[in-house]
Amino acid sequence: MPSHLSADHPAAQPPPRGSVDALISQTRRLRGEMDAVRRDAPADGTDPEGRWQRALCDLAMHQLNDLDAHLAQLRDGPPPVPVEAETAPPAAPRGSLLSRVGSAEWNLLTDEASWSGELYQILGRDPAAPPLTLDELPSVVVDEDRPRLTAMVTDCLIDAKPIDGEFRVIRPDGGVRTVHMMGEPVLDTDGSTASMWAVLRDVSELRRSQRTLGETRDSLQRQRHLAQTEHRLAVELQEAVLPPWRGSLLLPQQGPGTLDLAARYLPSSTRALIGGDWYDALELPSGDTLLSVGDLTGHGVTATSGMAMLLGALRGMAVAGTEPGQLMAWLNQLLDSSVQPTLGSAVCCRYRPQSRTLVWAQAGHPAPLLFRNGTGRMLTPPDGVLLGATSGASYGQAEESLEPGDVLLLHTDGLVPWRWGSPHPGETGSGQGTGVVSRLLDLAPRFGEARTAQDCVRTVVEEFGETEREDDACVLVARVAT
Repeated sequence: MPSHLSADHPAAQPPPRGSVDALISQTRRLRGEMDAVRRDAPADGTDPEGRWQRALCDLAMHQLNDLDAHLAQLRDGPPPVPVEAETAPPAAPRGSLLSRVGSAEWNLLTDEASWSGELYQILGRDPAAPPLTLDELPSVVVDEDRPRLTAMVTDCLIDAKPIDGEFRVIRPDGGVRTVHMMGEPVLDTDGSTASMWAVLRDVSELRRSQRTLGETRDSLQRQRHLAQTEHRLAVELQEAVLPPWRGSLLLPQQGPGTLDLAARYLPSSTRALIGGDWYDALELPSGDTLLSVGDLTGHGVTATSGMAMLLGALRGMAVAGTEPGQLMAWLNQLLDSSVQPTLGSAVCCRYRPQSRTLVWAQAGHPAPLLFRNGTGRMLTPPDGVLLGATSGASYGQAEESLEPGDVLLLHTDGLVPWRWGSPHPGETGSGQGTGVVSRLLDLAPRFGEARTAQDCVRTVVEEFGETEREDDACVLVARVAT
């Protein structure tokens, strides 16, 4: 059991002034650094993580301010005893730490009580009014907290246990404050309890800051849980929609002019959400092969569900024999009439193996790249605007003859990071877009040495797959069998 105060216990002396001054200096330096961190915290009230960071900074500043004031009080010693015992000492300025810390003593032998002016201010009582006795004190406490206060006081008076707990008080103006009470019994010479002293601190603002921190933390956790759930759903939807094959695929599976196919999806390294990029290869009833890549704006479940709808429509119309240009026009009409307006880009190719002819159309998308005999070039794109951008848009169609050993590369625009897209020295053209094409065309010698489409995809991934990319991307390589 801890030692108890005696009625004639000598007053404690304050610690050495120099050591406390050093602690005050450290606290104020830390407070200045914390204030700088708080100013840098996001001020956007719509971001749960920003609100949580701000609440945490506010709580830290609140505690550092209190620590600074506590240390100053420790350095300066207790306030002087008032000359007239009958008058409550003046309260500290409102808003200061001292105004939130009051003291009291209850004499059990005389049933008298003495309060500091700060305690009158905390409880909102008239300083001219007599202090409340221990029997009267519960009358200002919230009903739910009265048993707690009664138990603390009883344990202190009967079992000489120290008091350390909180309760809420109702002020005369109706305001509710949270008070933290710490106290001990004062023993008489015969060992009986003569009085009880206590220090009461108004911790309402501190608890309010802690509640705000808890609420913002809970909000942030809920948002992260929702983001994780959405990411998982988007991944599952993407895996269900994109072609299940890994490695190389031969289409058509027999006959002349077969295409050796390989593809890869490259996720963003800076975003947790899945985008609307896709690739697809499908053998059609006519024996032709459908090749397509595309990208819908946005990220998450909305983008992947839109991609699933678009890819399903594309496959259905291609199976029905629709040519690429008309197919793009109908996809544009589909997006234009959808409930959630969105934009998309795509390339759709129809490969006829008997004649090794590629018929293709595009909608605001990077054109396919053709590699032949160690060199490469971009196919000249036919007219075509973004899907969903203009009602009733028409789309042109182009045709390209392929040769055995040719490599066709289709990709979405996130494949090559934009910072890599500056033109080569002496290169002329359309700025970043031309630079991106040039970086891909630089792979021509390596593609010329590749034996399979999978080797070509591996080359692309080695060159661009491990880099930090802001957006996800797809690459599809088709190699005409020799």
